[in-house]
Amino acid sequence: MRWIEWSVGPEPAVRDAGDRGAAIVDFALIGAFLTLLFVAVLQLALVLHVRNTLIDCAGEGARFGALADRSPQAGVARTRVLIRAELNARYAEQVSGRSARVDGLDTVEIRVQAPIPLIGLIGRTRMLSVTGHALAEPQPEGFR
Repeated sequence: MRWIEWSVGPEPAVRDAGDRGAAIVDFALIGAFLTLLFVAVLQLALVLHVRNTLIDCAGEGARFGALADRSPQAGVARTRVLIRAELNARYAEQVSGRSARVDGLDTVEIRVQAPIPLIGLIGRTRMLSVTGHALAEPQPEGFR
């Protein structure tokens, strides 16, 4: 009778003593890179959230200021209240409103300029400018 020897996989490689501890260094470098990447994506999400919130507040303020019994200044005040409620009071510092005529139609335009958040909600170097528009309702006859 013959004996057959079975082997499972190749023979174990001889480890070099110079590779000892390399996995710890690799983990530290990759971990730091992934943490930095995660924070960058999180910051981008925050910037987009601030931008979208400002656009929504400007649009809502323009719609409010375009009502028949309101003015663009009422839209500015409404926009400031909404921004303070959603973000921070310093994002509501530069809000302006005006009546405009676009393609023969009366509109209300609300413009918001706010700092772009660089680290968390902190940042003052660059400004983000968004605008909201709404079609102005006509004043009814005899309305004051």
